[in-house]
Amino acid sequence: MDYLFHDYFLLFTIIALGYLLGRVKIFNFSLDISAVLFVAMVFGYYGYKLPSIVQNIGLLFFIYTVGIQAGPGFFDSFRTNGRSYAFLAFLIVLVSTALVWIITLIFNYDINLMVGLLTGALTSTPGLATVINETNSPLASVGYSIAYPFGVIGVILFIRTCPYLFRVDLAQEEQRYKHSQREEYPQIFHRHFVVQNPGVIGKSLRELSVRSITGAVISRVRHGNESSTALPETLLQLGDVIRAVGTEKSLKKVEKLIGPETCEEILLSEEYDVQPVLVTNKHVHNKTLGELRMFTDMHATITRVRRSGIDISPTPNFRVKLGDKLIVAARKDDMNGIFRLFGNDDQKLSDTDIMPIALGIISGTLVGNISLVFGDYSFSLGLAGGVLLVGLLLGKTGRTGPLIWTLSAPANQLLRQLGLALFLVPIGLNAGQSFVDVLHNYGIPLLISGALVTLLPMIIVFMFARYRYKTNFFELLGIIAGGMTSTPGLAASETYSNSNAAAVAYATIYPMAMVLVILAVKVLITMV
Repeated sequence: MDYLFHDYFLLFTIIALGYLLGRVKIFNFSLDISAVLFVAMVFGYYGYKLPSIVQNIGLLFFIYTVGIQAGPGFFDSFRTNGRSYAFLAFLIVLVSTALVWIITLIFNYDINLMVGLLTGALTSTPGLATVINETNSPLASVGYSIAYPFGVIGVILFIRTCPYLFRVDLAQEEQRYKHSQREEYPQIFHRHFVVQNPGVIGKSLRELSVRSITGAVISRVRHGNESSTALPETLLQLGDVIRAVGTEKSLKKVEKLIGPETCEEILLSEEYDVQPVLVTNKHVHNKTLGELRMFTDMHATITRVRRSGIDISPTPNFRVKLGDKLIVAARKDDMNGIFRLFGNDDQKLSDTDIMPIALGIISGTLVGNISLVFGDYSFSLGLAGGVLLVGLLLGKTGRTGPLIWTLSAPANQLLRQLGLALFLVPIGLNAGQSFVDVLHNYGIPLLISGALVTLLPMIIVFMFARYRYKTNFFELLGIIAGGMTSTPGLAASETYSNSNAAAVAYATIYPMAMVLVILAVKVLITMV
C-alpha cells in the first residue's frame, strides 16, 4: 500500500474529492472547482504536502490559457475601459492600504508584520517579495501567512455569495452582457429590395461599392426569373430584386441606395448554393477577405461570419481567424475549392499542437524574470505576470509563421481546468498547515484584521462599480479577482457565465493591481 502515500495519489485524490464536493448544491449555492482548495486545506491540516513545482506548473497552464483566450478582447477592452479599470484597481489597493495603516496606528502593531499582512490579504506574492527585500524581517512572512489563507478563501466566498447578498439576477446580467456585445457587434439581418433608384440602374456592384458605402453585403440578385450569387461584375437593372445582409443601420442605407424593401424572396437556382464553412486552414489565418480574393477568383460572397457566438458583417479588410464560421454563397462548382481554401475540417480544429504552448510558456517565464531597476529598487512581472502578458500578446497575434498560438475552446477549457486544479491543491495544503498555528500564536484580532483587509475593499469596489459605473456583473467579478490578484477568484467567477467577460476584465486589471500593491508596500514602509 506504499502507493497510497505517493504524491500523485494524494494530488488526484484531493482533486477528485474536490470536484465531488463542488457539485453539491445547498440552496442553489455550490463551490464548483473552488472546493478543491477546501479539501486540500483539510489534508494540509494533517501534515500532507506536495512539491512546489506542482503549484507552479498548474499556475503556468491556467494563466497562459487565460491570456490566450482573453488576448483578442484584452486590447480592445483596455482602450475602452482602461481608465475606469485602472481607477478600480487603484481603489482596491488604496482601501486595503488605508485599512492596514489605520489598524497599525490603533493597535500599535509592528509595521513589518502589517505590510506582510497587506500582501497576504491581497494574495500578492510579488508584494511579499518586495516586503522581504525592503525589511529583511521575518515578521513580514508571518503577517503574510496570517492573512493569506483567508485572502484566498475570502475572495472565493465573496464571489460565490455576492449574487445572493446583492440580489443579482444572473439571467438578466447575461442578457445585459449579450446586449452590450450586440451594440459592439450589431445583430445581422437579411432583407430584399427592388432596384428602382435611377442612379444605380445599369451599374455593376463593383462600380456602386455597396459594401463600403452601406456596410451591407449583397448576396443574391434576381433578374427576371433568373437568380444568381452577386458578383462584382453583376449589373443592376430596373425591377431587379437583391438580397442584402447586414445590420439594421446598414440595411436602411441599402434601401436609400437601391430602392424600396419587398417581401419577395430570392430562391437560388440549382447551380448556386449557400454553405457554412469552418476556418481550419492555418495558412488563411489572419488574412483579410480582400487578400483571399473571394470575389474575383472564386465568384463567392461571404455574407456573415460567426465568431465566439457573435455574428459579424464582414468587409474586405476583415481578418479571418481559426474557428470562424463563414456563410458563403457561391456556384456549386466552386464550393469544393472554397472548402479546400478554408479547411472546413472539424478534426483539425480540435487537434492541439503542444509545441506552441510550450514555447509560449517558456517565453512568458523569461519575460517574468526580466528585472527593471529604478535606483535602489527593482521590478519584475514575476512568473504569473510574465506568462499572462505573453499569453495576451500571442492570443492577439494568433499566428506567427507556421505556429498557431490560439487553442480550440475545448482544448483551452481542458488545459485551464487541469492547470487550476494543480494550482489549487498545493495552495490549500500550505494554507491548511499554517492556518491553525497562526490562529493559535497570534490570536483572533490579527486574523480579523486580515479578513477586513480582504473583504472591505471588495465590498466597496463592488458597490461603487455596480452603482456608479453600472458595470456588468460578470466583468465586475473579473475586476475584483484581478484587483485582488486572485487566480482562484477568477476560477470561481467563470462558473457563472460561458462568456469570457470575467477573463478579459481580470487580464486587464491584474497587471495594474500587481504594480500598485508593490508601490503601496513601499509607501506604507516609508510612512510608518
